[in-house]
Amino acid sequence: AAGTGEFEAGISKNGQTREHALLAFTLGVKQLIVGVNKMDSTEPPYNEARFEEIKKEVSSYIKKIGYNPAAVAFVPISGWHGDNMLEASTKMPWFKGWAVERKEGKADGKTLIEALDAILPPSRPTEKPLRLPLQDVYKIGGIGTVPVGRVETGVLKPGCVVVFAPANLTTEVKSVEMHHEALQEAVPGDNVGFNVKNVSVKELRRGYVAGDSKNNPPRGAADFTAQVIV
Repeated sequence: AAGTGEFEAGISKNGQTREHALLAFTLGVKQLIVGVNKMDSTEPPYNEARFEEIKKEVSSYIKKIGYNPAAVAFVPISGWHGDNMLEASTKMPWFKGWAVERKEGKADGKTLIEALDAILPPSRPTEKPLRLPLQDVYKIGGIGTVPVGRVETGVLKPGCVVVFAPANLTTEVKSVEMHHEALQEAVPGDNVGFNVKNVSVKELRRGYVAGDSKNNPPRGAADFTAQVIV
């Protein structure tokens, strides 16, 4: 927020701007866009010097965290008035546009939506063995037992034989659905429900992990490495 005092609060020691940038990096978010909002309430409104001051300070901070500022788009916007959101604003003639450089190539534009469109979609780990932690298990009349969860790695298809750890239950997947539509395959990032044969709701529970019985199924481990954020 570019308003007088607002940016200072956000970038202060316990401010939210700092917190959000650090959280994003810690959680593995590789690409960042900095939208400098409320440009309509700077002194005077739509002030270039204020934008440059914020850009300089935020660049310095995100560099310390681990981001490369050259790969981050800085866009002066006003959400309230719609400036530089979907269309280039006439109120900031001094803004010649944002530009980013990264190893995958360069990108540039004037608006926030163009910056969003320039984000590179992450590759999905489909080649790894299937891992699907269960978020819930439902009993649906006329269908049967339906575990629900998000595919983390690998691919889930109807007809494949899954094993649930740690209970070591093996069963066939009859169908896979997302948003009430049947899927031929579910890939990482998909939140799905899948119907399983001959397993009751009581045998499965939240926290179990489904894997492919024929391809490195999930097993107990003596130890593991974790990233813990406190």
